[in-house]
Amino acid sequence: MAQIRIRNTNETITGVEPIREYLNSVGVLYEHWEGDKLPAALKEKFILSDEEKQQILSVYDEEIRDLASRRGYLTWDIVALSDATPNIEELLKKFEQVHTHTEDEVRAITAGEGYFIIKASEEIGYIDVLVELGDVISVPENIPHFFTLSDKRQIVAVRLFIETEGWIAHPYADPAFVK
Repeated sequence: MAQIRIRNTNETITGVEPIREYLNSVGVLYEHWEGDKLPAALKEKFILSDEEKQQILSVYDEEIRDLASRRGYLTWDIVALSDATPNIEELLKKFEQVHTHTEDEVRAITAGEGYFIIKASEEIGYIDVLVELGDVISVPENIPHFFTLSDKRQIVAVRLFIETEGWIAHPYADPAFVK
Protein backbone atom coordinates (compact mmCIF):
# COMPACT_ATOMS: atom_id res chain seq x y z
CA MET A 1 0.00 0.00 0.00
CA ALA A 2 1.16 3.52 -0.77
CA GLN A 3 2.92 5.76 1.69
CA ILE A 4 3.44 9.53 1.54
CA ARG A 5 6.31 11.54 2.97
CA ILE A 6 5.87 15.30 3.03
CA ARG A 7 9.39 16.62 2.48
CA ASN A 8 9.01 19.98 4.28
CA THR A 9 7.79 18.41 7.53
CA ASN A 10 9.00 14.80 7.16
CA GLU A 11 5.44 13.77 8.09
CA THR A 12 4.42 10.30 6.88
CA ILE A 13 0.90 9.30 5.84
CA THR A 14 -0.18 5.65 5.55
CA GLY A 15 -3.45 3.81 5.03
CA VAL A 16 -5.70 3.79 1.97
CA GLU A 17 -8.23 6.36 3.17
CA PRO A 18 -5.75 8.87 4.66
CA ILE A 19 -3.64 8.65 1.50
CA ARG A 20 -6.70 9.05 -0.74
CA GLU A 21 -7.89 12.06 1.27
CA TYR A 22 -4.47 13.74 1.29
CA LEU A 23 -3.75 13.19 -2.40
CA ASN A 24 -7.24 14.28 -3.37
CA SER A 25 -6.72 17.47 -1.33
CA VAL A 26 -3.72 18.34 -3.54
CA GLY A 27 -5.52 17.33 -6.77
CA VAL A 28 -3.98 13.88 -7.26
CA LEU A 29 -6.25 10.88 -7.82
CA TYR A 30 -5.49 7.82 -5.69
CA GLU A 31 -7.32 4.50 -5.79
CA HIS A 32 -6.46 1.01 -4.65
CA TRP A 33 -7.20 -2.05 -6.77
CA GLU A 34 -7.27 -5.60 -5.42
CA GLY A 35 -3.74 -7.01 -5.80
CA ASP A 36 -4.80 -10.58 -5.04
CA LYS A 37 -6.61 -10.83 -8.39
CA LEU A 38 -3.30 -11.19 -10.18
CA PRO A 39 -1.77 -14.68 -10.44
CA ALA A 40 1.12 -15.07 -7.97
CA ALA A 41 3.62 -15.74 -10.77
CA LEU A 42 2.96 -12.28 -12.24
CA LYS A 43 3.33 -10.43 -8.93
CA GLU A 44 7.07 -11.08 -8.95
CA LYS A 45 7.83 -11.07 -12.68
CA PHE A 46 9.48 -8.01 -14.20
CA ILE A 47 10.38 -9.23 -17.67
CA LEU A 48 7.08 -9.87 -19.41
CA SER A 49 6.09 -11.43 -22.70
CA ASP A 50 3.34 -9.81 -24.75
CA GLU A 51 1.06 -12.64 -23.62
CA GLU A 52 1.81 -11.93 -19.93
CA LYS A 53 1.18 -8.22 -20.45
CA GLN A 54 -2.16 -9.06 -22.03
CA GLN A 55 -2.95 -11.34 -19.09
CA ILE A 56 -2.40 -8.47 -16.65
CA LEU A 57 -4.63 -6.20 -18.74
CA SER A 58 -7.31 -8.91 -18.83
CA VAL A 59 -7.21 -9.43 -15.05
CA TYR A 60 -7.77 -5.70 -14.47
CA ASP A 61 -10.02 -5.10 -17.49
CA GLU A 62 -13.05 -4.05 -15.43
CA GLU A 63 -11.04 -1.62 -13.27
CA ILE A 64 -9.20 -0.18 -16.28
CA ARG A 65 -12.39 0.38 -18.26
CA ASP A 66 -14.12 1.93 -15.24
CA LEU A 67 -11.26 4.38 -14.66
CA ALA A 68 -10.99 5.11 -18.39
CA SER A 69 -14.69 5.88 -18.68
CA ARG A 70 -14.65 8.19 -15.63
CA ARG A 71 -11.52 10.08 -16.67
CA GLY A 72 -11.56 10.02 -20.47
CA TYR A 73 -8.60 7.71 -21.06
CA LEU A 74 -8.63 6.13 -24.51
CA THR A 75 -5.72 3.71 -24.51
CA TRP A 76 -3.60 1.71 -22.06
CA ASP A 77 -0.59 -0.56 -21.94
CA ILE A 78 1.90 -2.18 -19.58
CA VAL A 79 5.33 -0.88 -18.63
CA ALA A 80 7.86 -3.09 -16.84
CA LEU A 81 11.14 -1.74 -15.46
CA SER A 82 13.96 -3.59 -13.71
CA ASP A 83 17.72 -3.93 -13.90
CA ALA A 84 17.08 -6.32 -16.81
CA THR A 85 15.42 -3.53 -18.84
CA PRO A 86 17.68 -2.44 -21.71
CA ASN A 87 19.05 1.08 -21.12
CA ILE A 88 17.48 1.22 -17.63
CA GLU A 89 19.93 3.88 -16.41
CA GLU A 90 19.19 6.14 -19.39
CA LEU A 91 15.45 5.68 -18.87
CA LEU A 92 15.73 6.51 -15.17
CA LYS A 93 17.75 9.65 -15.89
CA LYS A 94 14.92 10.78 -18.17
CA PHE A 95 12.19 9.85 -15.67
CA GLU A 96 14.03 11.46 -12.74
CA GLN A 97 13.87 14.99 -14.17
CA VAL A 98 11.08 17.20 -12.83
CA HIS A 99 8.56 17.64 -15.63
CA THR A 100 4.91 18.20 -16.49
CA HIS A 101 2.55 16.74 -19.10
CA THR A 102 -0.41 18.07 -21.04
CA GLU A 103 -2.47 15.11 -19.79
CA ASP A 104 -2.63 13.06 -16.59
CA GLU A 105 0.16 10.60 -15.81
CA VAL A 106 -1.67 7.49 -14.65
CA ARG A 107 -0.14 4.32 -13.24
CA ALA A 108 -1.79 1.25 -11.70
CA ILE A 109 0.92 -0.81 -10.04
CA THR A 110 0.70 -4.57 -10.57
CA ALA A 111 4.14 -5.58 -9.20
CA GLY A 112 7.13 -3.99 -7.51
CA GLU A 113 7.28 -0.42 -6.27
CA GLY A 114 8.47 3.07 -7.10
CA TYR A 115 8.17 6.71 -6.11
CA PHE A 116 6.27 9.59 -7.61
CA ILE A 117 7.77 12.85 -6.36
CA ILE A 118 5.03 15.45 -6.80
CA LYS A 119 4.88 19.19 -6.19
CA ALA A 120 1.77 19.29 -4.01
CA SER A 121 1.63 23.11 -3.90
CA GLU A 122 3.87 26.14 -3.45
CA GLU A 123 3.20 26.05 0.31
CA ILE A 124 3.63 22.31 0.83
CA GLY A 125 6.41 21.76 -1.69
CA TYR A 126 7.23 18.24 -2.83
CA ILE A 127 5.88 14.97 -1.51
CA ASP A 128 7.24 11.47 -2.06
CA VAL A 129 4.53 8.92 -2.84
CA LEU A 130 5.64 5.30 -2.64
CA VAL A 131 3.37 3.18 -4.85
CA GLU A 132 3.19 -0.62 -4.90
CA LEU A 133 0.87 -3.51 -5.78
CA GLY A 134 -2.71 -2.28 -6.15
CA ASP A 135 -1.94 1.44 -5.93
CA VAL A 136 -3.38 3.62 -8.68
CA ILE A 137 -2.22 7.21 -9.02
CA SER A 138 -3.06 9.93 -11.50
CA VAL A 139 -0.89 13.04 -11.45
CA PRO A 140 -2.89 15.78 -13.20
CA GLU A 141 -1.66 17.60 -16.26
CA ASN A 142 0.69 20.52 -15.60
CA ILE A 143 1.64 19.34 -12.08
CA PRO A 144 5.44 19.16 -11.67
CA HIS A 145 6.58 15.65 -10.75
CA PHE A 146 8.94 12.83 -11.59
CA PHE A 147 9.17 9.08 -11.09
CA THR A 148 11.95 6.87 -9.81
CA LEU A 149 12.30 3.25 -8.79
CA SER A 150 12.66 2.27 -5.15
CA ASP A 151 15.81 0.50 -3.95
CA LYS A 152 14.23 -2.78 -5.15
CA ARG A 153 14.54 -1.37 -8.70
CA GLN A 154 11.58 -3.18 -10.24
CA ILE A 155 8.02 -2.25 -11.12
CA VAL A 156 5.18 -3.23 -13.45
CA ALA A 157 2.33 -0.82 -14.10
CA VAL A 158 -0.69 -0.29 -16.30
CA ARG A 159 -0.40 3.11 -18.01
CA LEU A 160 -3.51 4.93 -19.21
CA PHE A 161 -3.53 7.76 -21.74
CA ILE A 162 -5.90 10.26 -23.30
CA GLU A 163 -3.69 10.82 -26.34
CA THR A 164 -3.28 7.59 -28.28
CA GLU A 165 0.41 8.27 -28.86
CA GLY A 166 1.03 8.68 -25.09
CA TRP A 167 2.19 11.69 -23.18
CA ILE A 168 5.24 13.85 -23.69
CA ALA A 169 7.31 15.17 -20.78
CA HIS A 170 7.92 18.92 -20.65
CA PRO A 171 10.93 19.91 -18.49
CA TYR A 172 10.07 21.97 -15.42
CA ALA A 173 12.80 24.13 -13.90
CA ASP A 174 12.16 24.61 -10.19
CA PRO A 175 14.94 26.34 -8.24
CA ALA A 176 13.23 25.28 -4.98
CA PHE A 177 13.49 21.56 -5.80
CA VAL A 178 16.15 19.51 -4.02
CA LYS A 179 16.49 15.76 -4.68
